[in-house]
Amino acid sequence: MARSSYSARSRRRRRTHSMYLAGAIVVFAAVVFLLFRGGGSVSGEDAVDAGAVETASLGEPVRETPRMAAEVNAPRQTAPASQERFSQALPQGPSQQAAAAPVRPPETAPPAQTLPAAPVAAAPEPQGSAEVDRAMAEARALLNSRPRQVVAARDKFNKTLSMEMSPTQRRAVKAEMAKLAEEWLFGPSAYAGDTLCETYKVRPGDLLQVIGRKHKVPYEILMKINNIPRPESLQAGKAIKVINGPFHAKVSRSTFTLDLYLQDTYVRSFKVGLGRPGHETPTGVWRVQEGGKLIAPTWTDPDSGRVYRASDPDYPLGSRWIALDGILGNAKGRTGFAIHGTKEPEQIGSAGSRGCIRMYNGEAILVYNMLFPLYSKVEVLD
Repeated sequence: MARSSYSARSRRRRRTHSMYLAGAIVVFAAVVFLLFRGGGSVSGEDAVDAGAVETASLGEPVRETPRMAAEVNAPRQTAPASQERFSQALPQGPSQQAAAAPVRPPETAPPAQTLPAAPVAAAPEPQGSAEVDRAMAEARALLNSRPRQVVAARDKFNKTLSMEMSPTQRRAVKAEMAKLAEEWLFGPSAYAGDTLCETYKVRPGDLLQVIGRKHKVPYEILMKINNIPRPESLQAGKAIKVINGPFHAKVSRSTFTLDLYLQDTYVRSFKVGLGRPGHETPTGVWRVQEGGKLIAPTWTDPDSGRVYRASDPDYPLGSRWIALDGILGNAKGRTGFAIHGTKEPEQIGSAGSRGCIRMYNGEAILVYNMLFPLYSKVEVLD
């Protein structure tokens, strides 16, 4: 009886302990479940992770990589939620992953490279004038007519120069006129009806110098076009060609050119050298100085004081000297400037003189033979 009672009590204790153990297990499981639910709540930026995983689960299964594990274990960055949400919501390919990787500056910056300067495009030339083209065609037609109308063509070309035109057209007109000047001006015959050149019958006692002065041109040009070897060779009763002057010149500082005119008619152009910086050739109007036309005069260098004579091997003035007096503009009242030849022909077309207008020696002689003192003017323009 006693044994039976003891066994019953033992069984009741074992059942009680089992119940306690089962209850503890249930409580433990409930606590673990609640802790798991609380720790895995999705909010804020984690919601993006959940969405990304969900999106990935529609394709291949997501496998944890060392990078993913590092990102899970790494501390959270306080980046703006919108920025991280945009970056993680899109699947990243290899190029996007490379772009997202932090960029580290090189330890040593590469040396700076000097790139060649880009070529400066030349400004387009202004479009030519159709009116100028028509006028030039009309002038050429006059030259091709029978008989040739040289004077009418010359005047047509000359009138064209006053029109607006492109630089190419202007060069073409001047080239045509320079070629024509070899006929109507430098040729031995005067054309009928020409007001610039005419025929003169020499009278007894005439002197070539006087005839030239009457027509405001140097006698040297009359000798040249009439093939007269010496002034004294002028013969009474002989017809000669005379020129109704004076000649004038226009000098462009920007193009280093001297344009020669007979009255208002263009003749031809010459390349010149002009004053260097600090000694620029003054703009304005000059006139040929009376008594200022000289052949190889003695010259004193104002910088060194050295006196040069024509026989010196380094004589700088070349073949001719045409002194100028300033009468208008910046030139007014100025003296000491001249048109002259040079011993340095390589400087023609550049700024290298002390302000004078330099010419090739042969061309300086030609201009010397055409400009007349007091009447011939030289205009210097920018």
